[in-house]
Amino acid sequence: MDLHLNEEHVMIRDAARDFAQNEIAPVAAHYDETGEFPMPIIKKMGEMGFMGIEMPEEYGGAGMDTVAYVLAMEEIAKADVATSTIMSVNNSLYCYGIYKFGTEEQKQTWLPPITTGEEIGAYALTEPMSGSDAGTMKTRAVLSDDGRYYIINGRKSWITSGPVAHRLVLFAVTDPDARPKHRGITAFLIDTREPGFIRGKVEPKLGIRASATSEIIFEDYKCPVENVLGQPGQGFKIAMTVLDAGRIGIAAQALGVAEAAYEASVQYARERIAFGHPIGEFQMIQQKIADMKTRIEASRLLIYQAALAKEEAKKTGQRFTTQAAMAKLFASETAMFVTHQAVQIHGGMGYSKELPIERYFRDAKITEIYEGTSEIQRMVIARNELGLRGSC
Repeated sequence: MDLHLNEEHVMIRDAARDFAQNEIAPVAAHYDETGEFPMPIIKKMGEMGFMGIEMPEEYGGAGMDTVAYVLAMEEIAKADVATSTIMSVNNSLYCYGIYKFGTEEQKQTWLPPITTGEEIGAYALTEPMSGSDAGTMKTRAVLSDDGRYYIINGRKSWITSGPVAHRLVLFAVTDPDARPKHRGITAFLIDTREPGFIRGKVEPKLGIRASATSEIIFEDYKCPVENVLGQPGQGFKIAMTVLDAGRIGIAAQALGVAEAAYEASVQYARERIAFGHPIGEFQMIQQKIADMKTRIEASRLLIYQAALAKEEAKKTGQRFTTQAAMAKLFASETAMFVTHQAVQIHGGMGYSKELPIERYFRDAKITEIYEGTSEIQRMVIARNELGLRGSC
């Protein structure tokens, strides 16, 4: 694979690295412990262009490509996965869908507040009984008698940034009789400050605690018809297309936390003395280091391949589903493997909150779950390779 970083790539990577290590890393443990949403950091990231990296400048974005996005995501995640999660949702799940499927008026209205970091975006697909099987969702949107707006009722769960989001992309059923069911789903642009939007229970999570996750509830929420994203019945297609892009960001996030755990482990293996020698001289530790490094570099290549496939898709219109799924699958399982080995290498100190290793371990787990579990990624890859119907 031929990948050469241009000046813009190097610039955003270095800017993200400096910001992450100087502004995020020193306070990451505090936000993890308190669960407080890092709004001051997010606003700064918006000012630096990190919240809309691929969006054109006319919509408040940085106007860069997918490679720039994954490079920045990797650096932010090395400092704090929770902060990178907020960045990922704003960039991939919120902005990408609106940019790809929205009207010009929708782009002008709904993108700039998010890309600049003034407001927080979210993506509402999952429900209490509808996770991987999105076609079973219960949230309903019924067109009013005068045809001016949709009346929305329902409950969404596990919504990243739900407790603080100002705007979100929502998926709801507009035609419950459609067959197959997913053809009855429509996407909507929601302003959370309007009547009928209620923030529900905040989730007490194992990791990424500062990213803020909650239920959201709709009770007779009136959404103007001009806020339909795409066409009625096109929601499932929009959701799956957006998730393709999102999975590349999560893969880069997983790579970042794996690298952080790996670098800490290499340093510890050089400095920690046992039986009169640095533990890095012991073959069992060397085996761990070798496996960790190899999986990290393999993940990086899969992520870059997916990023380039997405860039090519902008020209050809082809989907990059398989490349995105492979990158997320391998990188997320690498993150879990590497952070697990990092805890083992650090021994008791790896289990202590005195070091960030245990936080890396807790944060890494979610990358195997959200935006499609590892099981779903394997299903997507296999179905696409086999040419089976129903591929996501």
